[in-house]
Amino acid sequence: MHRLLRGELLMFGGFAVAATVTILLVLPTGTFAGSTQYTQMDSGPIGPADRDLLVRVRQAGLWEIPVGQWAQTRGESPSVKEAGRQMVSDHTKLDAATRALAAKLKVPIPDVASADQQSWMAQLSAEKGSAFDKDFAALLRAAHGKVFAVVANVRAGTRNDEIRKFANTANTVVLKHMTLLEATGLVDYGELPEPPTPTPVPPVATTAADTRRQ
Repeated sequence: MHRLLRGELLMFGGFAVAATVTILLVLPTGTFAGSTQYTQMDSGPIGPADRDLLVRVRQAGLWEIPVGQWAQTRGESPSVKEAGRQMVSDHTKLDAATRALAAKLKVPIPDVASADQQSWMAQLSAEKGSAFDKDFAALLRAAHGKVFAVVANVRAGTRNDEIRKFANTANTVVLKHMTLLEATGLVDYGELPEPPTPTPVPPVATTAADTRRQ
């Protein structure tokens, strides 16, 4: 009797182990580890992409505000001076909104520009006149293109209401600045990164009725 009971327990134990392994295999990757990357807030969960957006917009202001100020004194073209003026105004407001939202959502943000941004600032700080204008338009238009894609992706997929509203504002500002930079006539579109290669679209199934109409 005891031997039979022990055999049954071993058998049920084996079933339990097998069931556990099956559950782990069926569950999507990241179900456990990925959950730690999200923080639940009143406005919805905050994920890695949401935090990255706040960091990137903060860093954009850290270099575009001083460079925009330089454009008004170092630039030669009136359109470059105007682009710089509007960038200073817009990013000052956007930076204040970024810092306020980051504090509210408990997202740490930097106080210094990225290494690339610091190198661009060093380059522009040594220039003036037409040379400044050309590099100002090229560097800032390329940078805005990258941020524009980030904002769009976060806006499309965020689960947080506050981030969604913030992305709307950031999208408006970035698109405005891209347009201003292009209006200088100094942007070389051939030097910009090409759009990503689209995923092939599967052929649309043709019905018998469609065939008859053809």
